[in-house]
Order: sequence, then structure tokens, then C-alpha cells
Amino acid sequence: MTAICVLDGFTLNPGDLDWSPLSDIGPFEVHDRTPKELILSRAGGAPFVLTNKTVLDAATLEAMPALEYIGVLATGTNVVDVAAAERLGIAVTNVPGYGPDAVAQMGFAHVLHHMSRVSVHHDAVIQGAWSGQADFCFTLGQLESLSGKTLGLVGFGDIARQMARIGMAFGMKLLVHSRSKPVDLPEGAKFVALDTLFAESDVLSLHCPLTDDTRDMVNRESLALMKPGALLINTARGGLVDEVALADALNAGRVRAGVDVLSTEPPSPDNPLLHAANISITPHNAWATVKARQRLLDIAVENLRAFCRGDKANRVD
Repeated sequence: MTAICVLDGFTLNPGDLDWSPLSDIGPFEVHDRTPKELILSRAGGAPFVLTNKTVLDAATLEAMPALEYIGVLATGTNVVDVAAAERLGIAVTNVPGYGPDAVAQMGFAHVLHHMSRVSVHHDAVIQGAWSGQADFCFTLGQLESLSGKTLGLVGFGDIARQMARIGMAFGMKLLVHSRSKPVDLPEGAKFVALDTLFAESDVLSLHCPLTDDTRDMVNRESLALMKPGALLINTARGGLVDEVALADALNAGRVRAGVDVLSTEPPSPDNPLLHAANISITPHNAWATVKARQRLLDIAVENLRAFCRGDKANRVD
């Protein structure tokens, strides 16, 4: 009998990682993806289930009497009805802090995409534009230095702190806003009100959770505060942004954006950001470097080992 059922392992491990450490715990079965109608047939008798984005709601949990443990293969646990799991005596764990370096790296990949225009110039060179120049070089629009610009961070967790380190290495000034003032801001960094952050940042990067208070925090009013040509970076949650308002600002040339997340994923073809100007979009893969995915898998396995020993590791229930 399968002891461990991985419901949707493909995004974590498309084939370049090794699931075999799970075998030290018990027999396991890995599915790339599991539609809702197959959850019970695949995992209904398993005591241990690992999920990434496969939803385990209250009704599903109630139909799984053998289930003792859910390991979420991510930081966010919104795919599990944690209250129902707690009521049913099912342990729930997550994997925090596995990839701040990777996400910050992607954040700055978007920054450099807009500031240095590498892809635009690469495409032009390949199409023959350099070969036909009268001079030894050419530029398609202004290239910008990060040194001296202001980086604004909404939130100051692990990813934002790594963004801060990278930005300051480039010579950027640093502004921070979070729910409470951090006690360990880097030297020279300023803690400011949210409106001030929007108004004074050249690059504004979002690193806060999606809550009722933060939903659509980037909206017509906050976008109107931003400097002309300021760059918005979102590697956090798509719901932080009013996408119609942002698309309008992008198409008007008032701001630029680099995003790794959208409000619905995969996005609808009519999502306004997919057709907007002045934006770069990556498909929610900032977290997915090999190193970060390996660390996520290692932590997920150790979470389950801890549960089997009777210990608590990264419990959220």
C-alpha cells in the first residue's frame, strides 16, 4: 500500500531531482498532476499526502479517514483547509524560506531587463541593426544606471532583505515599508509611510502577503503617486495589483513593470497585462532554480520525517 502520495510533483521536480529519500519513510507514489476527481482514488488510503497546488478542501479531507499528514510543497497553505484539517486531527506543514536568493535574483532580472535593455538590443543585433551602423555602437532608447536610484520595498522578509542587499551593492538608496518597523534596517535605509514609498521609489518591489488589507494595493491612486517611468516589480502575489489599473498606466507610458505573478495562474488570454506595453512577465518561476527546488524537496522530506518521529517542524495547523 502507498504510504506517501505526491499529488502534483511536476513543478517541483520535472525530472531533474530525486524523490527517493521518501522511500526511507515508506512506499511512495508521485503524480505529475491530480485533478480533483482523482484525489480520492489516488490518495484516499494514504496516511501522508504531499501537495503543491492541488486543493484539499474540507469535503475532500472528510472523505480521507486514513489521512494523518499533509505536506504543502510551498510556503503558502491556501490550497488546504487548515481549519478543517485541525478539526480532523490532520497535521499540516509548509516549506518556508527555501528560495529567497532565487526570487530576489528574478526580481533583479526584471530590473536589469528594463534598465539595460539586453533583450531589445540582442534582437536588434541579430536582425542586422549593428552590422548596418555607421558607428561602433548604438542604443535603442536610454540605458539607465541603478547607482543613485531609490529602491522601495513593501515588506521586509527574507526575499526583500536579499533584494535590499543586491540593490545596495548596485549603489541604490533604500526605502522600506512594512506592517511594523524592522529593528535591523541596513545602514542608510529609511522606514517610510506607504504613500511616501510609492512617491519616492524609482524601483518599487512588492514582498508582502496577500490579505484583505493588501489586495489591490497597487491601484489607480497608488500608481498616480509613482514617478514618471518608475518600475514596479511583483514577485509576491498577483492579487496585490489591480491589473486593469496597471495596464492602463503601462499603456499610457506612466510606469513600467516586471512581474512573476498574476491574479489568476495560468492567466486568462484576456488578462490585460498580457497585452500591455512596458512590461516584462515571467510565468511564476522565480522560485524554480534547481538549488531552490532541491532545498524545498529536502525540507519537505525532513518535515515528514519529523512528524513520523513525533516532532513538529514547520507545522501550520
